[in-house]
Amino acid sequence: MKLAQDVMIDMPLVKCTGTVTRARQILRDESFREIFVENEKRKVMGYIDVTDALRVTATRSNVTVEGFLKDAPLVRPDDPIEQVARMLRDYRTDTAGVVDAGDHFLGAVLLSDLFPIIVTRHEIGGIVADVMTRKVVTCAPEDPVQRIYSLMLESGYSAFPVMRKGKLMGIISRRDLLRDGRVRTAIENNTDIPVERLMTRKVITTAPDEPLTKVAGLLVKNDVSRMPVMERDALAGIIDRHDVLKGLR
Repeated sequence: MKLAQDVMIDMPLVKCTGTVTRARQILRDESFREIFVENEKRKVMGYIDVTDALRVTATRSNVTVEGFLKDAPLVRPDDPIEQVARMLRDYRTDTAGVVDAGDHFLGAVLLSDLFPIIVTRHEIGGIVADVMTRKVVTCAPEDPVQRIYSLMLESGYSAFPVMRKGKLMGIISRRDLLRDGRVRTAIENNTDIPVERLMTRKVITTAPDEPLTKVAGLLVKNDVSRMPVMERDALAGIIDRHDVLKGLR
């Protein structure tokens, strides 16, 4: 039986009094979606995610992370990985904190590391139509990145299909925004960068009647977290890792 401690990794922390800009820098440099926050006694108080970090657009700011804290999924080192996976599914986060009995931070378990292990060891029952999100937030190739930035803040979603006249043209993700330094500059200076300059054009898709086991394999193979669901060349929905884990038995 694999335990949380077997897949635990090191992760930097920020203090409650730390700045959001510092948290954003770590999230961008390390490609994490969440970062955990500790108090002066080194007890984990919660986490801040990249969506909240993007709310503060200034390069320099004294705004602290304390005002953005969310309840964190916390596990013990000897918790089974299946329990960790279910917690991540229910919290819909990408990271679980591993803590001792005093809630002191020991490390973290990433969904991206855990997901491949879970889906190869366990049966994932059901089909895409059972768990997919049917109301999909989309954007257009000519939309400015400022709109995508706003969509991420409003919806909490990490990626959006890029559509033109009902046709899937690409996908734009939080990862795309974070890794391109022009995005923050464009937001700060209110200048336009169209989505099509940053989007991923080769999109991995699935269909409503596909077994979740197959979708799980595609997500792992292509290292993506969300996948558009297409039906007769039309966008029917979207599915992510958390949705797939609903089929965990």
